[in-house]
This record gives sequence, C-alpha cells and structure tokens, in this order.
Amino acid sequence: MPKNRSKVEAILKAKCPQCHEGDVFKAPLLHVTEFTKMNHNCPKCGVQFEIEPGFFFGAMYISYAFSVGTLLVAYFLLKYVFGDPDLMYYLISVPTVIILFLPFTFRYSRIIYLYLIGGFKYNPESVREANK
Repeated sequence: MPKNRSKVEAILKAKCPQCHEGDVFKAPLLHVTEFTKMNHNCPKCGVQFEIEPGFFFGAMYISYAFSVGTLLVAYFLLKYVFGDPDLMYYLISVPTVIILFLPFTFRYSRIIYLYLIGGFKYNPESVREANK
C-alpha cells in the first residue's frame, strides 16, 4: 500500500514526483562520491525523470539562487555576528561554505526543477499499476 506523502515531504525526501515513493537519486545525500547519480526511471512506478536530453540544465538557475542565498547568509553572519573580520576570512569562509553545501544545492535544485517544470501529476495508483 503506497504512503500518502505531501508534496513538500516528497521533495524533502527526494522522492518521485508522480508516485512520491521511488527515490530520485541512487545514493544518500551525504554519500560524497555518488551524490550526483540519479535513477533514470523511478524504481517504484517506472516514470522517466529526464524528460529530454539536457532537461536538467534549467536546474542551474535554481542552483544559482541557492548559491546566492548561501553566500548572503555567510556574508551577513561574518559581518554582523563575527564583527566584520578581515577580507581574508571572507575569501576563505564563503567559498568553503558554498562547497560544503554543494551536494544539497545540486540535488535540491534538480528535485525542485523536476517538480516545477517536469509536468508530473501525483498519481498514487501508478505504483500499483507498475507492480502488476
């Protein structure tokens, strides 16, 4: 019996936009060497994630927004919490934070793009149909 996940929960858990059960990515988020590897199809309902070649190039805009947001948070923390340190602290800490958040940024930009632009409709019955 499929679980009825909300769309927000499915996005946070990186689940298929059609069935909200199958994993979009092959490995866990913090698996450093394989965080970029996606399933081509949903393991539960079989829907194809990459609708056309180069589909996920549009996710770069979402990734850019995540990076700018991360950069602004790091800047304001350094400026107002740590008392506006020397330029060298900015030049070291801001890129370090961006690199540390890279797996999160990469994955969730693709997942959000898939949910917003992919055109998938939630269909919990698709899991039962695929299992027949």
